[in-house]
Amino acid sequence: MKRYVLTGAPGSGKTILIRALEIVGCRVVEEAATSLITLEQAQGKDQPWEEPGFLDRVLALQRQRMAQCDLADGGLQFHDRSPICTLALAKFLGRSPSQGLMEEIHRVTRDGIFSNSVFFIENLGFSHRTEARRISFEEVLRFEQIHRETYRELGFDLFCVPPDQSMTAQGRFWATCRFEILGPQGPPLAIKDLGGFGHLALQVHPFPGCQWTPAHYRMV
Repeated sequence: MKRYVLTGAPGSGKTILIRALEIVGCRVVEEAATSLITLEQAQGKDQPWEEPGFLDRVLALQRQRMAQCDLADGGLQFHDRSPICTLALAKFLGRSPSQGLMEEIHRVTRDGIFSNSVFFIENLGFSHRTEARRISFEEVLRFEQIHRETYRELGFDLFCVPPDQSMTAQGRFWATCRFEILGPQGPPLAIKDLGGFGHLALQVHPFPGCQWTPAHYRMV
């Protein structure tokens, strides 16, 4: 079983990519922090991330969702963030990580739970505030850098997905993910694991209204 993590800047579009992968049949694990914030705000907590134990609750939901996904047949999994992101969030918030979080970090790095190569979705050059994401663009950049440093400190290789302002958000992901894009023939999305991260291939059509020229992108 291979588990790939998508991480990076808040509001960069990771969830769009995760949702599109799910729609075409990939096994995905959704982000835990946003789900927890949405739930707790509905329960009357205006800023759940300031509540004691918030990071441990995020970690517990991450582990629960991973376990549920693992019950299915083996194969590729795509995770919208990981416990390493929870560690980066602790750093961003100025919190000391709990013993439970550090034990989980040790487990996932020791046991190779995730692929060593991580999709790092870079910021779009701007950000939009939401109820669950109340940070400025300057804070987005700091958040992004902390994630970059945290993954690298733990020995992960970052496979960066740069922005392209000439495309729509959806088109940007399909046209510039820098997987090997095979061209406009075939089904909307075909994923083939050929045994190595650099050989993970996607075959895509642009979304309606998205203008782009099919091209080949390879790992650098």
